[in-house]
Amino acid sequence: MQQYLLFSPEVAAARAAGKAIVALESTIISHGMPYPQNVQMAREVEQIIRDGGAVPATIAIIGGKICIGLSDEQLELLGTSPDAMKVSRRDLPFVLSQSKLGATTVAATMICAELAGISVFVTGGIGGVHRGAETSFDISADLQELAQTSVAVVCAGVKSILDIGLTLEYLETHGVPVVSVGQRGFPAFFTRESGFNADFQLDTPADQAGFIRTKWALGLKGGVVVSNPVPASEAMPKEEIDAITLQALGEADDQGVTGKNVTPFLLARIKALTEGRSLVTNIALVKNNARCGAALAVAMLTA
Repeated sequence: MQQYLLFSPEVAAARAAGKAIVALESTIISHGMPYPQNVQMAREVEQIIRDGGAVPATIAIIGGKICIGLSDEQLELLGTSPDAMKVSRRDLPFVLSQSKLGATTVAATMICAELAGISVFVTGGIGGVHRGAETSFDISADLQELAQTSVAVVCAGVKSILDIGLTLEYLETHGVPVVSVGQRGFPAFFTRESGFNADFQLDTPADQAGFIRTKWALGLKGGVVVSNPVPASEAMPKEEIDAITLQALGEADDQGVTGKNVTPFLLARIKALTEGRSLVTNIALVKNNARCGAALAVAMLTA
């Protein structure tokens, strides 16, 4: 596997020194936010992780290599290129073998992080079971990846565009624990509460790290969802975002948007319908997750 991995100088030095490393996805740059906010956000999130005592490792597929840690020029490339493919588990062999430009989803980032020996990954929100999945079978590959790949994923829950109840049921069925930080309620990305509870509440990095280490020490493979709600001052009102989500979902149906195009379409429509306020919340929650993830990665070294 090592022939496919290319570590940035910063990440390589961190590995050699035994420092805490935090993986970051790249579809949030290529498909999740508009330019230039996407690249600015990526750089600021990386700095937050450094300030937290860890080393950031943004992951992408460039030139036939899984790049673990990106340069400023590579971040800019991902943020501006219309050709960047959204890469999940099934896409990795194609993008690597054909030397395509690929931005990694939660699932692909988990795979690449595990290959690189990185146990903590920060993202905005995980994918889940889509509304109407009982007929469409539209279930994010993120969930199956969490069931089999041993990486802790720090996120702000799942987006309200999904069926949150079914998502949590799926995770329970596959033995994926859902931990919440600072509250028992499971967050819904733009909002702090989804109406559902997490499995366990663990507020300190030491407790989170101890839980994760114990799970893996027992031979219980697979990931852990560490759900970290958006700060109250940056959260959106639940009633407003729920109504806007329903409108955006209806528009997606009317326009025949399906598959991996659904989430980018819905995020773009929600941003437009909230006049940009959802993007501000999105950036705030990613930064908040970076602080949580950096602290967790540092705690994992001594757990």
